[in-house]
Amino acid sequence: MPADLAVIGLGPLGLPLAQAAVAAGIPTVGYRTGPEPGSLSPAELRRMLSGGFRHAVGPAELGRVRTAVICAPTPRGTDGDLDLSQVEAAARTLAARLRPHTTVILESPVPPGTTEDFLRPLLEEGSGLRAGRDFHLAYSPSRVDPGNREFTPANTPKVIGGLTPACTESAATFYGRLTDKVVRARGLREAETVHVLETNFRHVNIALVNEMAVLCHGLGVDLWDVIRCAETKPFGYQAFRPGPGVGGHAVPQDLASHAGRPLRMVELAEQVNSQMPRYVVQRAAALLNEHGKSARGARVLLLGVTYKPDLADQQATPAREIALRLLDLGASVSYHDPHVPAWNVADRPIPRADSLYESAADADLTILLQHHRTYDLQGLSVKAQLLLDTRGATPTGAAHRL
Repeated sequence: MPADLAVIGLGPLGLPLAQAAVAAGIPTVGYRTGPEPGSLSPAELRRMLSGGFRHAVGPAELGRVRTAVICAPTPRGTDGDLDLSQVEAAARTLAARLRPHTTVILESPVPPGTTEDFLRPLLEEGSGLRAGRDFHLAYSPSRVDPGNREFTPANTPKVIGGLTPACTESAATFYGRLTDKVVRARGLREAETVHVLETNFRHVNIALVNEMAVLCHGLGVDLWDVIRCAETKPFGYQAFRPGPGVGGHAVPQDLASHAGRPLRMVELAEQVNSQMPRYVVQRAAALLNEHGKSARGARVLLLGVTYKPDLADQQATPAREIALRLLDLGASVSYHDPHVPAWNVADRPIPRADSLYESAADADLTILLQHHRTYDLQGLSVKAQLLLDTRGATPTGAAHRL
């Protein structure tokens, strides 16, 4: 059966889009841009396959669809900017097969101006077609929240910005098959900047509450109780919670190299958030010291090493830096995570705890880094010799909180 949609890039952005398209009855083909970690369970993948999803056997299949969505990853490069190499590779592959009247949409996180100034020339030069005349070109910021059961692609509004009004309408028609609400941006750059604003909003507010965590610990104030009370305010406040660091695929952008000046709030937020793993290790060492133990030679158990609860994704997880810093202090580090069967840090294999409660009882310090649903925190707080909770998930008084 011919596909209506090609999803190019089957990582954390592309797979959920393909899943939503299949659920909406759209025949979909997926094309990988490189080694991309899958986030679907075997049962979810079976449902997709039975619903009409299939992997492309070759790039030629990209020329047989009405809509192509590029979801290639754009990790941060060594220069600090987003690496667009996989977007470029995807564009060149698609351009060689691009047919007239196809709608091409970019969902990858990119700096404003990328769709028109970077993607458009690649598609036009490789296909001989002209964007806005021979094919439609648009940008739509991905709003995937892995593991979120409340907000799905169907009930999350989709922002669309096209090269021309006709491009916007073509992309809106496609996304109207997937979601209850489509929001039209003024153009490509406005749609691209929506993602910048949304991502930076998250990082800046996490930085604020992380700073509050450090401040409140010094003051002897229960920050978690402060947040509980503050979030009862029905206006002007949105609750964020501290943690051991910020992980995930959404990279904050200050756009200094594009706009000629940095976003100072974003720069500061990155500095604050990047120091949280170090702060967690400092708190861990202080707790051990308070109980007559040194970090050197201490047995430390890390619980949950993924960047998000109940998922196997380890992208930018702060657990790696925390483990490395503990190892540098001479601690003996082990881990437990129901979603991670094996774990390496700086090419060093970290022993996996098979029996959670026995390992917690044996460890000098247990650090909760990620609150997976399977963790019985009340039971762990009883079994563990010393428990540091970086997520505020344990019952009040049952552990030392961040």
